[in-house]
Amino acid sequence: MREALVMRPSALLLPPTCSSSLPPLRRFVGLRWSSAPRFQVGERADAVVGVARGARGCSFKLGVPASNVCHPRRRAAVIRNEHVQNADFPPKYSKREKKPFPVPVLELRRRAKARMKAAEGKPKRPLPPPKNGMLVKRLIPVAYSVYNARIMLINNLRRLMKVVPVKGCRYCNEIHVGSVGHPFRTCRGMRSDQRRGEHDWGSTLVEAIFLPVEAYHLEDRLGKRIPHDQRFAVPRIPALVELCIQAGVDLPEYPTKRRRKPIIKIGRKEFVDANEDDLPEPEPDRFKQPLLQETHYDEVIAPSSPEETAVLAEETLQAWETVRDGALKLMKSYAVRVCGYCPEVHIGPTGHKARNCGAFKHQQRNGQHGWQAAVLDDLVPPRYVWHMPESGEELERELKSFYGQAPAVVEICIQGGAKVPEKYKSTMRLDVGIPASLKEAEMAV
Repeated sequence: MREALVMRPSALLLPPTCSSSLPPLRRFVGLRWSSAPRFQVGERADAVVGVARGARGCSFKLGVPASNVCHPRRRAAVIRNEHVQNADFPPKYSKREKKPFPVPVLELRRRAKARMKAAEGKPKRPLPPPKNGMLVKRLIPVAYSVYNARIMLINNLRRLMKVVPVKGCRYCNEIHVGSVGHPFRTCRGMRSDQRRGEHDWGSTLVEAIFLPVEAYHLEDRLGKRIPHDQRFAVPRIPALVELCIQAGVDLPEYPTKRRRKPIIKIGRKEFVDANEDDLPEPEPDRFKQPLLQETHYDEVIAPSSPEETAVLAEETLQAWETVRDGALKLMKSYAVRVCGYCPEVHIGPTGHKARNCGAFKHQQRNGQHGWQAAVLDDLVPPRYVWHMPESGEELERELKSFYGQAPAVVEICIQGGAKVPEKYKSTMRLDVGIPASLKEAEMAV
């Protein structure tokens, strides 16, 4: 009965006899039999050894290479790379659906239960900075570097746009880095049906490349949430600047509260400030660094030579990477919230109460935001554009699937003479050959 329930290997491979010819060796590779097999497999460093038993008094031994039965016995060299060769473009979410959580809700609940279980029977630990109102000392230099890198990025982009043409659609937010706009019919702006989706290209500003994401400025990041009635009384500044201010950058025009002692919690959401009268006078901040200033449009000077343009492009690309990497480090310690329905960003542990969300079905929420943890692209949007081929040829509508994309800042720097970063090569599709004609593109697999 037991033998009837277990599929015999003889159903897959007939047992050979002394006079029978051996079956092809490819049949033995990958077979796993649960019962006492007629074919037993043992592994070696460079081969698979099998012993098959046929009729009584007849058996043979096989040595099959583990990698490929047709190749000689040698180990294959595996080349590993941190970045994939070709990657898909970043997904574009519909305005009618909510953004996905960076960490699933079930995983958040599991972590919370694990923390509660680990804290049972143990004294409560004091709150670490910045939750206790203090600054994270090791991140103060990072905040200054991010602030200065942002100013340098804006100033350099204004100079590069004097020599690298950038076009923007007059009816939508689409941009293209090149002397002539791309021919793809992706316009969804006003009267786009009359133009059959074609863009109406014109000049643009640096704000279309490095998107200005704004947020409310908090004088006390642990204070009460901003109510709806005070939404116009609280100033709004760039979200990246507000994150740097909360991380330790001092700006006279945007004052903020700096505590010298941790807060004292008297409830779950209530606290009082510790008495600081017994402390001596504060010493000069040793982390303070000189701050850069933005250059006005009238004072922008274009690069005078291709060599200067290439150096400026490399400096701009380095500033872009400093902003992205530094902002990610700050977000790991200082909470940043984003609405799950609209691009509204708030720098702080809890979002504000202003009911100014105008996304899909905001009437059901009375204009309230659906706050959730933000990711780096919410704070510093990369703004992907089409990558121009190295040959300099204009893009063709029929060959759209062969072209790659890159962030707008990276594309401007590359056309300015900077070296292509390794992390962006996967979406730029540099190794994909572009057909010379539509007939050649139809033959491509």
